[in-house]
Amino acid sequence: MRIAIVAPPWVPVPPPAYGGTEAVLDTLARGLVDAGHEVLLFATGDSTCPVERAWVYDEAVGVGVGGAAEELHQVIAAYDVVADADVVHDHTLTGPLYVERFPELPVVTTNHGPFTGVLGSLYRAVSTRVPVIAISHHHASTADGVELAGVVHHGIDLKRVPVGDGSGGYALFLGRMSPDKGVDTAVRVARRAGVPLRIAAKCAEPAELAYFRERVEPLLGGDIEYVGEVGGAEKLALVGEATCLLNPIAWPEPFGMVMIEALAAGTPVVTTPWGAAPELVADGVTGFVRADEAGLVAALGAAADLDRSACRAAAEERFSAERMVADHVAIYEAVRTQRAASRVARPQRVPAASTPTGAGSRPVPVTRLTGVEPVEADEPAPVVTLARGA
Repeated sequence: MRIAIVAPPWVPVPPPAYGGTEAVLDTLARGLVDAGHEVLLFATGDSTCPVERAWVYDEAVGVGVGGAAEELHQVIAAYDVVADADVVHDHTLTGPLYVERFPELPVVTTNHGPFTGVLGSLYRAVSTRVPVIAISHHHASTADGVELAGVVHHGIDLKRVPVGDGSGGYALFLGRMSPDKGVDTAVRVARRAGVPLRIAAKCAEPAELAYFRERVEPLLGGDIEYVGEVGGAEKLALVGEATCLLNPIAWPEPFGMVMIEALAAGTPVVTTPWGAAPELVADGVTGFVRADEAGLVAALGAAADLDRSACRAAAEERFSAERMVADHVAIYEAVRTQRAASRVARPQRVPAASTPTGAGSRPVPVTRLTGVEPVEADEPAPVVTLARGA
């Protein structure tokens, strides 16, 4: 199959540090190519995922910087390029609305956020045309009125994650500086348990900075250390040397990439029963799931006794890139079949790629990179052919 993946314009693929969605897209694109499919990734020009790529933004816009207009600019340009694909996997919010202009094109989308609130209204509106993938069974259980294509747990490229020995003697918080992530709870739990804690968290947006200054920074000191935002090999080393990942989330998180990253490194997870966490962590085997701070304190003290090889084995069995790719391919094939059936008795129309983007308008200039050869995990993708679209 020729598969097009449309990414949001906020963060490069893969992300330089924090960026769960973009990390998933990188793994998915690589895995689809490894499985023998042809892939076009429409992302931003500073993305380095080693597949065929196209973009309209030379650099990622940045989280919290743009809005609907900036994403629509990405989407409009993307669909002029990807309309000849066998299936489009759209990860933007506005794309599934814009795709009404391309009635023959098989498109599926993944919701990386909640199905409640304003996003619930969006996905109920688009799912009759664009089937929606949920990322956990708990996530799917909240999708009232949304037509789901299926549930696909995220996966991770296990070849890129070394198994650690937990010799650092510290618990690790890894994520974003937010009350939803429970950073202040992690500090209190670690202090009560007498376990050193390292906090590796994205802290750049105004709300993140305010939360840090008001509720986290006053708690730091001694063996509680904020190490900043980390990525790449530094993150993998930090996770692998941790006794456990302390992840006291305080909201119904649809998935939780940090938890499967920890398991892949052989690091147990101590978490709360919100959202998908009980699906990802086998209580008493690959971590502990506890509902209150007292329970988390006791679990943190016991985490070092868990079998780290069981954590890695769970990641290999349940959260591999190969499993994630196979699950997506099955959905892609089903979506293609459904869209082909819907074409019956449709009048012939002009191919979508030739459809003007607006009355009297010109197509958005797009940069396209083709002929990319496979590269090692940490090497930048080589530029072979660079051409400007008209």
